[in-house]
Amino acid sequence: MARVTIFKAYDIRGVVPDQLDAEAAHRIGRATARYLGAGVVVVGRDARRSSPELHAALVRGVCDEGVDVVDLGLVSSPMLYYAVDALAAAGGIMITASHNPAEYNGMKLCREHAIPIGEASGLREIERIVGEVADAPPADQRGSAKPEDVTEGYVEHALGVGTGRPRLKVAVDCGNGMASAGLVPLLERLDLEVERLYFEPDGTFPNHEADPLKLENLRDVCDAVRRVGADFGVAFDGDADRSVFVDETGEPIPSDLMTGLLARRVLAQQPGATVLYDLRSSRVTAEEIEASGGRAEMCRVGHSYVKARMRELGAVFAGELSGHFYFRFSPTLVADDGVAAFVALLDVLAAEQRPLSELMAPLRRYAASGEINRRVADIRGLLAAIEAEHADADVSHLDGLLVRYPDWWFNLRPSNTEPVLRLNLEAGSEPEMAARRDDLLARIEAGV
Repeated sequence: MARVTIFKAYDIRGVVPDQLDAEAAHRIGRATARYLGAGVVVVGRDARRSSPELHAALVRGVCDEGVDVVDLGLVSSPMLYYAVDALAAAGGIMITASHNPAEYNGMKLCREHAIPIGEASGLREIERIVGEVADAPPADQRGSAKPEDVTEGYVEHALGVGTGRPRLKVAVDCGNGMASAGLVPLLERLDLEVERLYFEPDGTFPNHEADPLKLENLRDVCDAVRRVGADFGVAFDGDADRSVFVDETGEPIPSDLMTGLLARRVLAQQPGATVLYDLRSSRVTAEEIEASGGRAEMCRVGHSYVKARMRELGAVFAGELSGHFYFRFSPTLVADDGVAAFVALLDVLAAEQRPLSELMAPLRRYAASGEINRRVADIRGLLAAIEAEHADADVSHLDGLLVRYPDWWFNLRPSNTEPVLRLNLEAGSEPEMAARRDDLLARIEAGV
């Protein structure tokens, strides 16, 4: 079996077969089934070349623990989340490495109602159990696996986030990932003219990485928007839990600003509700939520943290800078879903009856640095020194170091996996942002 260095903060991920192989998948299946206890486990997979072998081994492992499997086959992560809740399953396992390159694969785990299993909520315990099951005999009564098609139910579920059905032209880039599994039947229910890019699932990702956060992966959808005169464009990541949007001029829209825009419509339908945004987001995001009558709540980065906080506060919507948009689909299900975000934007455009660039223009009122990474030897010491230099600011340790002044702010957040600090900074103008960014980067690189 591969060395178990594949258990990360939010999921399981590694290079196949060097770090993640069929034997590891079998043991993870057994360990997860044992951890979840009684009940059915829902399993799905993406189209990576390694997924069928890992999928077969994982299902065998779950069944070896005497637990039944509902096998969804090729699906997106949001489709699996929907199924876990709709089928009242004990939990689910999605075989995917999301936006990672083709040589990677991994697993996203959840318990009932698609509640994430992360580092602080069960993943370390499953890692421990993996060692226990290595030589354990299978259960006397093995579980069985049965296929299930949840596409129709998922489409109804995703369409439920908005009622607006405008007649528009859109450019859609699925990045050869799994978005098309739920999106194609959903598009059949809408009156849209669609310029389709890379809808065929292909785990080699022959056109570009399925990571819409990288600008080079948005070029094709931006070009398509301009070429066909689309009203907007959207690009999905590999497992379709993230989406990034492009306005009708072919200009990408930062996801924190999109959170502010989508929150308007959500709050029009649910006045006074709580909406979450991650602490890297522009000040615009909270301002838009509050201007729309909502309660804006900052949260730390990471889907397991966002979902837990949404459940704790009863929040109805959330957005992260990474392109995750979270919806309260029902009293029991909170999930991130790129296709549902697409439906939500259609609802906004139907209500507003204005071009997307016009809607976004007033939200582009501050200047942001974007996320900048720097390798740092002594992260703890550097953060303490920088905090001491900003004793006159509003300081938070919600996630790394957040320093806020009335007219500018920055966040320094350590990577979970390497000696890297991630800087996000925003100010009132481009010159001020650039000056403060460069000064802070110089201090980081000098070790203060």
